[in-house]
Amino acid sequence: MSHDNQKNHLKAYGIVYFALENGLKSKWLLNYDGGAFLIENNTIIENECKIRGVSYQVVSDAKSQLILQEISSPSKNQEAVTLEKAPKIAVYSPKDKMPWDDAVTMVLTYAEIPFDVIYDKDVLNDKLLLYEWLHLHHEDFTGQFGRFYGAFRTAPWYIEGKRDAEKLAKELGYAKVSQAKLAVSKKIRDYVIGGGFMFAMCSATDSFDIALAAEGVDIAESMFDGDASEPNYQSKIDFSKTFAFKDFNLVRNPVIYEFSSIDMTRKRRIPKTSDYFTLTEFSAKWDQVPTMLCQNHTQLVKGFMGQTTSFDRNTVKSNVLVMAENKTNREARYIHGTKGKGMFTFYGGHDPEDYSHRVGDPKTELDLHPNSPGYRLILNNVLFPAAKKKKQKT
Repeated sequence: MSHDNQKNHLKAYGIVYFALENGLKSKWLLNYDGGAFLIENNTIIENECKIRGVSYQVVSDAKSQLILQEISSPSKNQEAVTLEKAPKIAVYSPKDKMPWDDAVTMVLTYAEIPFDVIYDKDVLNDKLLLYEWLHLHHEDFTGQFGRFYGAFRTAPWYIEGKRDAEKLAKELGYAKVSQAKLAVSKKIRDYVIGGGFMFAMCSATDSFDIALAAEGVDIAESMFDGDASEPNYQSKIDFSKTFAFKDFNLVRNPVIYEFSSIDMTRKRRIPKTSDYFTLTEFSAKWDQVPTMLCQNHTQLVKGFMGQTTSFDRNTVKSNVLVMAENKTNREARYIHGTKGKGMFTFYGGHDPEDYSHRVGDPKTELDLHPNSPGYRLILNNVLFPAAKKKKQKT
């Protein structure tokens, strides 16, 4: 999985998932050869690698033992993690086609990793219990319809999407979309607390936390829910209910394409040519989860924009781990934390290979980016729930 030796980093994850589905022993060699995988030899796997265009090397049992012995050395910041079971994956997304693309859905499809699409009815009917890993599509959990009102309120797709969301909320027994989305957010929160793994990108990150913090408070203006927002609603926000963020200010003006001060999009002054973020190096033997999540063939990853591009460090809770940042202005790009028995990862930006993806732009063709470091971070999150839990030293 190094920079020079792997022809298709993204499809390699699909091979590992395929191996796990077929009951083959697999290990993730953290910080070894770019985060390589050691899989029990099988002609089926070799054939799949050839079909999918994934680079591989067959090694003897003696050679594999030497590799594992080398990795186990206390002087090496490396570790071999056993992968036990292919996690069952759900993508929370509207069933109909949206006017933008979802990077996670695209890369799962490209890597040939199976997933189910679920939405509000499924979540409220406790379908999340069937899955180990959940991705949140670029969703607005606050009931403000993505805050597209300023630029797109007359667009047919916006009008239709608003109408459909209102109809669904009523079918679910809620008077407002914001109330339905809050109920969904709380179900997702409980899923994570109970031991689930949640991954979110772009606007799903901050809007999810905002929805939880604003429980019981009307923060939506009349064009979103038919009545005015509460007076002084900012003072009623409860930051203790959030996963990752604190001390943020909500954006009151409904025509501004922004939820809160969490996002850095409007505050950053970074030229595209120098927009990169750096992955943090963790101890592979002691901090296995963040090490897995940061496996890559480069420490420097090309930046990309989104409705929520990155996170203001001043709004990130102290118990949340910043795994990547843009060192120019210390904005957090990739963060991770625990909630109850589960874990969550928030990744800023919309599409790792489309710098400023806009509504209506063509989708990214991943055949042109088989070695994308930005997309590889997504797949790290897909695979890490498969890792065998290491007993804590006491």
